[in-house]
Order: sequence, then structure tokens, then C-alpha cells
Amino acid sequence: MNDDNPLNLLREDLRDFAGYSSARSEKRSGRVWLNANEAAWPSVADGEGSVRRYPDPQPQRLRETLAGLYGCEPQQLLAGRGSDEAIDLLVRALCRPGGDAIVLTPPTFGMYAVNARLHGTRTVEVALRDTPAGFACDFAAVAEAAERDNAKLVFLCSPGNPSGTLLPLAEIDALALRLRGRALVVVDEAYLEFADGASAVSLLAARRNIAVLRTLSKAHALAAARIGSVIADAELIAALQRCQAPYPLPTPCVNLALRALAEVPRNTTKARVVTAIGERERLFAALQALPGVLQVYPSQANFLLVRFDDAQAAFDGLLDAGVVVRDMRAAPQLGNALRISLGTPEQNAAVIEVLTRNAQMRGVAA
Repeated sequence: MNDDNPLNLLREDLRDFAGYSSARSEKRSGRVWLNANEAAWPSVADGEGSVRRYPDPQPQRLRETLAGLYGCEPQQLLAGRGSDEAIDLLVRALCRPGGDAIVLTPPTFGMYAVNARLHGTRTVEVALRDTPAGFACDFAAVAEAAERDNAKLVFLCSPGNPSGTLLPLAEIDALALRLRGRALVVVDEAYLEFADGASAVSLLAARRNIAVLRTLSKAHALAAARIGSVIADAELIAALQRCQAPYPLPTPCVNLALRALAEVPRNTTKARVVTAIGERERLFAALQALPGVLQVYPSQANFLLVRFDDAQAAFDGLLDAGVVVRDMRAAPQLGNALRISLGTPEQNAAVIEVLTRNAQMRGVAA
């Protein structure tokens, strides 16, 4: 057995699993297609007749475009319904229900634990350390927990949600090396476009037990299109595809993604990311100066995590003004925190104005 082969981490009962062979996955050439029980005429709601046929499970053009965007080979990438589907596929493919575990580093993205719960997989938590410089990952403790509990997956969010922390690639690399043959290290990079750092995709050549999650939902403004990717060893990607639903990518969403990733729209996206980063620094400074704000965490994402002396009053004040932010008080270690996504300059200014007025009404001293 090759300990470096991530296929050894798959559930044993899925290692020879062929998956479902859909009509569209059968590579055929033809003029009249009568093999998929599709409607003979277009929908009355579809003037162009573009959605009568089932879509390609993995459209080659989209796969190649995303691979070019993320710096990998097309065969190392599986596109799906946002990062959420990738998380679900990884848990289902690697973890035996009731028999395996995953490691999480709370406070973190809630879908890792949700998917584990739905799949009957144990979660092992190694809390992030709340330091003056922001939340930090205890990589040694993560490795020890994975070894102790025989975890098959370790989920790391970088930049973290809701922490905003970018994790050091050297530490991720060392963790993957230590867990080689034991666990897959999954690095969720949903917010990486807003960060000053390289992708863990650069580690794949040396570490076959790393997988990276990316999405078009954030920087590329395609949240409703639900296009995400998992990037990993090509053999593992092929195995995950066998576990995927037959037609995960709706044709209209694929076409929308391809238009968004063309050269001119992509340049606009890059410019907007630069603007968002500038707004993040401006909002960070303004929030730090506000009375009633206890701490603003440094962020490498498109949001800020903020502690208040009265988080309920801050939340209610913003809501009364029509501004909805994320209440994080139920999350571990965040009993007085709100997460504020970056908006337009005008929207960010409105947040400061509302919080300033609210603090003045409460008579909070600066």
C-alpha cells in the first residue's frame, strides 16, 4: 500500500464504487439524441431552448477555466454546487457513518459540523486561540487530535469564517506531512481573493493529502449561481465525482460563470476586490474608534468580526435602521460579537453612522 495515496483514505466500501452512469456521461456523437428521456420540445418558458437537455456533469470549458483561475490541472478540479457540495462529498466519501471523525477548529464555518451530523460522523473540536493579534490555529493540537481520534478529515478555514485569519502555508504543509496516510487536510479558501497570501493549491504537488475548496460566491458575486470547486489529487477527484449527483451544474449557471470569468468582467472583479480591501481597512479603523466597540479583529476576508460591550443594542440599532449583520453570539468564544460583511462605501458609512448614533443615545463614553 502506498501511504501517500489519498485513495487509501476513502471508505473501503466505496473504493470500487462506479457511481451512476448518466446518459450525458456516455460520450457519444450523434445528430438525434433519444437516450435520456428528455422532452422533445423546449419549455414554453425557455425561448432559446437551452435547458431542454440534461447538462454535462463536468463541462470541460468551465473546468479548464476554473483550473486556470486557481492554478491547477483540470483533472485536479471538481466543480459542484458551491463549496457546500464539496464538503458533503468529502465527508460522505471518506467517513464511515458512525465509525470515523473529522477535526474542526471553532469558531468556524458551520457546514462542516452540519454535514458531519447528517452523515453520522463524529466531530472533534480544537478551538482557535483568541490572541491580541486575532484568532490563531494550534496546529500541534490539531495534529494530536486527528491522530488520537483517527480522524479522516481536518477542516481548516483560511481566511477563517468568522475569524478572518489567514493560516500560514508552512504550518498547513507540516500538518499534511504529519498526517500523511492518516487524514486529508481540507483548506477552505472561500475568501482567499481578499487575502494577502498564496493558495494551498501550491502545496498539492508535494502533499497528496491536501484538498482545497474555492467558490465563485464571494469575490465573483455569483452566490446564487452556486458554483464551487474542490481541488485535490486527480485520483481523489475522480473518486469524488463518482459520488456526486448525476447533473450538479445547471447550464444557465455554467454559462453565467463563464461570462463572469471572461477577461473584461474578471478585470472588473479584481478592481472591486481592491476597493473592498480598501473599505475593509477604512471600516476597521472607524469601528475601532467607536465608543462601545471592545475589539475589531484583523481580517483577510470580506467581513470584520467585532466585539461590543452591548452586542444586542448594536444588533438591534442596525436592524432598526434596515442594516442586517450576522449575530455570532451563539458561536464558541463569541458571546459578544457580530460579523459585519463589507458593503459599498455608502453602506459601510451607514454602519458607522448608525453605531455612532446608537452609542450616543446610550451615553457610551469614547
